[in-house]
Amino acid sequence: MKKISDYFGCMVFNDSVMRERLAPDVYEKLKKTIDEGARLDSNVASAVAEAMKEWAIELGATHFTHWFQPLTGITAEKHDSFIAAAPGGRVIMEFSGKELIKGEPDASSFPSGGLRATFEARGYTAWDPTSYAFIKDNTLCIPTAFCSFGGEALDKKTPLLRSMEALNVQALRILRLFGNTTSKYVHSSSGAEQEYFLIDRRLYNKRPDLKFTGRTLFGAKAPKGQELNDHYFGAIKPRVAAYMAELDEELWKLGVLAKTEHNEVAPGQHELAPIYSTTNIATDHNQLTMEVMQNVAARHDLVCLLHEKPFEGVNGSGKHNNWSIDTDDGIHLLKPGASPHDNAQFLLFLVAVIQAVDDYQDLLRVSVATAGNDHRLGSHEAPPAIISVFLGNELTSILESIENDAPYSAAGRREMAFGVPTLPAFFSDTTDRNRTSPFAFTGNKFEFRMLGSSNSIACANIMLNAAVAESLRQYADRLEKAQDFNAELHAVLKEAIIAHKRIIFNGNGYSEEWVAEAKRRGLSNLPTTPDCLPKMLDPKNVAMLTSHKVFTEMEIRSRYEILLGNYVNIVGIEAATMLDMAQRDILPAVSGFSSELAERALIKAQTGIDNAYEQKTASELSKLETAILDGIVKLREAYEFASGAPDITEHSIRIRNCVLPAMSALRAAADKAETLTDNRRWPLPTYAQLMFGV
Repeated sequence: MKKISDYFGCMVFNDSVMRERLAPDVYEKLKKTIDEGARLDSNVASAVAEAMKEWAIELGATHFTHWFQPLTGITAEKHDSFIAAAPGGRVIMEFSGKELIKGEPDASSFPSGGLRATFEARGYTAWDPTSYAFIKDNTLCIPTAFCSFGGEALDKKTPLLRSMEALNVQALRILRLFGNTTSKYVHSSSGAEQEYFLIDRRLYNKRPDLKFTGRTLFGAKAPKGQELNDHYFGAIKPRVAAYMAELDEELWKLGVLAKTEHNEVAPGQHELAPIYSTTNIATDHNQLTMEVMQNVAARHDLVCLLHEKPFEGVNGSGKHNNWSIDTDDGIHLLKPGASPHDNAQFLLFLVAVIQAVDDYQDLLRVSVATAGNDHRLGSHEAPPAIISVFLGNELTSILESIENDAPYSAAGRREMAFGVPTLPAFFSDTTDRNRTSPFAFTGNKFEFRMLGSSNSIACANIMLNAAVAESLRQYADRLEKAQDFNAELHAVLKEAIIAHKRIIFNGNGYSEEWVAEAKRRGLSNLPTTPDCLPKMLDPKNVAMLTSHKVFTEMEIRSRYEILLGNYVNIVGIEAATMLDMAQRDILPAVSGFSSELAERALIKAQTGIDNAYEQKTASELSKLETAILDGIVKLREAYEFASGAPDITEHSIRIRNCVLPAMSALRAAADKAETLTDNRRWPLPTYAQLMFGV
């Protein structure tokens, strides 16, 4: 049996491989670039490229690619072989430092939001040495940033790296004020818990909606869903266990720290969670995880669904982003310690995060806004669209004591006693967990729980890093000028707590009372993508993001256009798919069965046999047939009306107000008809088959 330690990271050009294959002086210079951001000279790049090529070829690689993350939501790659022409019709294997550092993919077909004209096709990819190269499908993949010919960021990695640098600069200012002269770098760390569904590929291939949109646009509720809570953490089925075992092995080869796997709440739903790592690497790893999940599923005749809401009536899938701040020498800046009330450095970073979430709650909401996630947020399966922070009783009490200049008295931990002598005794944590909170403190990190399962975690971490950097900048500006550091520190903490305590909520985020209370507090409630995306362009948000050089104003405006365009296009594809399925699959099935019943009713009546079932069902189906036909007409009209909007903003609003309600009405009629139609005539695999078919 293979030992994990023998093959973990075997497909990664990681630190141990570099140390082994690079000359000592080359290795040290490269490490200085990775750890301290020093500029890399061309001689070092050439040496690294040669070693990287030899290593990759030994492992069977024939091609290399600059692996990047354009604004499509997925990764992109263009493969070039290592071969070069040699005299006598031979070939040699080459890979230069220039090819490592820079690539020139055609940028004309990637989303740019107006950053460049269609004829301005040139784009550049630039090697990111802080994220290790890896081999996938016999191709050496080099993580890179992607920009236009004019230098504007056309990807998610570039602004993420900028946001991490902004956080580093401001956090170091704070650490120096506390006397820390040894830490050289501060970085955010992340870990994305990935939820997903598995369904049988044979059934998937019979569902046009799943193939074109990733979710079921029609489907009556199965007799059994998640009512019994028996799937959550239940025994993993053999077919799923085999899939998970291969998934783990493939991810471990790529150096992804896949740690936890289990059944989630809905039938057919599962989760994979990693050990969290530096945000840039964690983002790359999560993109790899989603790709590998789908590839491994295909080898098991399964399909991995990453849509936020593939099935109505059961929980959708999210992605919890665990976020923290650490120094290069191992200091966890959000770790409370044994006495958090005496840990002034921790409290300042904690309050900085609270202020950041309050000041930029709209940007955090923007960072998770997609057409798919709109179906999930606000239900009893995901946090509401209202941003709030859960701290728990202990930290809330500490902040209240600072606000009121009152001494803090620790409540202490209670011993957990099960009443069974053979069971171990242990102490409870000082605070509970709140699964209804969008942004919850969970011991030494925050868990941002609003991300959808298909989201890149880059977007959320960009906004979070930048917002916290801004809080820290404000604190450092004050504290660096202070005559009495401790007095000014207390004043900063107290003022920030008073100004931003409205964002702290430890109760039930699902309750109607919280919606009313949040409104009273002045918190934003942005339930849909068209509601929140315009907030990107608010002057305060533009000013913050540009001041920390995370985005240029032009890059912000381009992303607004791209995100709204994605929303419009996704719902447009869904509407077109619904119309096609309703007209070509569902209406013929309903009409055919209705006619069959009518004929049977007539025959029974002529022979004196009771025909109540046939008559009643045929009558109901006839009405539903009319409703479906009417729904098709209204959806087509709504779609055409939305398409005639004068701009992308109005288009998105018409989609939300007109197209989505028309889709819901059409679905309601079709789903009702499904419950009355003979199984042999219904043209689509049912929810019962899809969710319980693995």
